[in-house]
Amino acid sequence: MDMPISDAAAAGQRHDHAPDFDTHSRRPQNLEAIPGWGSDLDRDKRPAVPRERRPPRLDHVHFEEMQPQEPHVTVLHSAERPGLTPIFGSPVPPSGVSGAVRRLAFGYSENDLRHWLLLLAADRVNVVEGLASDLVHGHVPRLYAETGGRAELRHNPRGAVAKAAVLAAGVALFVAWRRGRARR
Repeated sequence: MDMPISDAAAAGQRHDHAPDFDTHSRRPQNLEAIPGWGSDLDRDKRPAVPRERRPPRLDHVHFEEMQPQEPHVTVLHSAERPGLTPIFGSPVPPSGVSGAVRRLAFGYSENDLRHWLLLLAADRVNVVEGLASDLVHGHVPRLYAETGGRAELRHNPRGAVAKAAVLAAGVALFVAWRRGRARR
């Protein structure tokens, strides 16, 4: 016989998905059935006390205050911070035009869109600087291979052909434009 849920609760039938409630106080009778029950009890009455780590992890630290790392190169940091954090990374110092754009970007707050757009622009400028540096040092970059052209041709041949067609059309338009200017 199917009863509505309210009738089943009134008849005192037990549901597996909900704990039993005292009808007067609306407080669960079997508290242990509630996941996470008891986590805010006294320490001696907590269910996880025997598994907690003793002693706590950061007792008996061998230093009072962390000695800050010394910067040997320019390290850019957020405008919200008054100084550098005690430990920081400095793999590549900012240099060239991209470094100047990065310095400009870190003059703005991190919640300012100009900060992030300038950092994106600095990344693009850094790519061009890297290509120019390769050419100056006699290394001709393999742009097709280094940008994943072979992998795209293998795994997405239609996309590779479409990109090649767009590139060819762009080159043809550029050549036609240059020839038209030369004739004038």
